[in-house]
Amino acid sequence: MTENISKQPPQIDPEGPKRLFSTIQPATAAFIALIGIFIAYQIGGAILTLLIIGSDFKKADVNQMRLLTMGGQIMLMLLPTLLLAKYVYPFNITQILRANVPKSKEIGLFILGLVILTPLLQSFMILQNSFLETISNFSPVLEKVMGILDELNKMVEQTYGELLKANNVLEASFVIFVVAVVPSICEEVLFRGFVQKSFEQKFKPYFSIFITSLFFGLYHFNPYGLVALIVLGFYFGYAAHKSDSIVIPMILHFINNFLAVMAFFVLGSDELIETNVKPKGSLIPQIMVFIFSAFLFVVFILYLNKNFYKAKMQEGDNLL
Repeated sequence: MTENISKQPPQIDPEGPKRLFSTIQPATAAFIALIGIFIAYQIGGAILTLLIIGSDFKKADVNQMRLLTMGGQIMLMLLPTLLLAKYVYPFNITQILRANVPKSKEIGLFILGLVILTPLLQSFMILQNSFLETISNFSPVLEKVMGILDELNKMVEQTYGELLKANNVLEASFVIFVVAVVPSICEEVLFRGFVQKSFEQKFKPYFSIFITSLFFGLYHFNPYGLVALIVLGFYFGYAAHKSDSIVIPMILHFINNFLAVMAFFVLGSDELIETNVKPKGSLIPQIMVFIFSAFLFVVFILYLNKNFYKAKMQEGDNLL
């Protein structure tokens, strides 16, 4: 026994996490959180907005909208998640929420992955939209559907754009807090914390990550960006699973949203993550970016899968 331990590092079993005590079946708890918080956040938030602001959003004070957006995420998403975690896992709240502090090298490694993934998703959306636009020319039904989606997307972008407008540094800081800091905490505690970890008590890790990322994408009501959001959510979930820390997906989520806000400040539009992006000129550069980024990302994931746990244990929880 001693000889075996000395020859190989202690094993972390990524496919079989220890079952945590729960008052109800973990997968059931995950679905309760997804459905219940969705209803509370979307419908409850809409009712609250109508009561406070009214139906004429164009005349609404933008700071009221920002406060409602922030308050809705905290009160209708984060708080219910914490209460549910306390009820379902009374003895394992920190474990279910992955309340562990990662090493700085782990954070840096997963940020590198996000840097590779961002142009990959952007080029994918351009190619996706070009394909949809092409086939819609041969299908009147699809053309009408895309017309409806375009109008919906335009309405969402206009509302989002109003929230992002800032006239000074103080207002810009508040926008970053509302759009980047708060969602990165609230959404990650729900999705990569409670929901994904609950699914992991019942299913294999990668299936749990997929289910969670699917709901993460659907939560955002963004048809053109659905696939990209699912992939992004999957990467966040992968990072959470590998590191067993909610801090890393929070940081990744923050960086993603922060870059979008900065793109809006600099370019005047949310071009970094705009989902209804259309190709400008030839598609060949976008195809090349997609292939090259996909290759780099696959290599990165293969490297991570091969070396992460071994390096983590051999360095005494210091990565690489």
